[in-house]
Amino acid sequence: MLEWPNLLRELITLFVVIDPIGSLPVFLFATANVPQHLHKSFALRAVLVAGLVLLGFLVGGQYLLENLGLRLGSFQVAGGIILFLFALSMIFGDPKPTQEIEAAERDHLAGAVFPLAMPSIASPGAMLAIVILTDNHTNQISDQLVTAGLLVVVLLFTLVLLLLAGRIGHLMGTTGASVISRVMGIILATVAVDATLGGLDALDILNIAPVEDAPLSAE
Repeated sequence: MLEWPNLLRELITLFVVIDPIGSLPVFLFATANVPQHLHKSFALRAVLVAGLVLLGFLVGGQYLLENLGLRLGSFQVAGGIILFLFALSMIFGDPKPTQEIEAAERDHLAGAVFPLAMPSIASPGAMLAIVILTDNHTNQISDQLVTAGLLVVVLLFTLVLLLLAGRIGHLMGTTGASVISRVMGIILATVAVDATLGGLDALDILNIAPVEDAPLSAE
């Protein structure tokens, strides 16, 4: 079973890559012309679709990679690099809400599936992260079930935020969402570097000591 530090790390990773707070402005814009009594159904549909996509990656993502003849270590390195670039876009680029609100404008509010469920909630970074966190070679089925449970917790938190989006939006504003998105980007960049180093270790390119065995300081 996963230990508490690992549980907390996975929970933070999933929270950062799914970014529930960053999805709030997207939801508010996408529902601007939707009747108030349909907002709950709109949020439920978006979270359900995103959950099915992410759970699908959890169950079959690594299977697909292995059938393509790709090693998970390679995927970890590639995923870490992509996550790092994704993090840089969160820190230095347009905030996530701005990008996806513009996408909503171009697609004339296609609905809860796009851009709210994908790519706002089930982002490419979230898809990559969920596969890396549930490596079949290092995680037992019980560990993967725990990760799935953590994913459900983050999605339920996302749903609660969306249902309270009107009130939260007035309090937080676009500036608040932008600041939080950038802080999450810094955390995600750290997670991305760790994933890349783990992939290089899995490929025997680097020999990295486990965290608990790593020296605290040079002698």
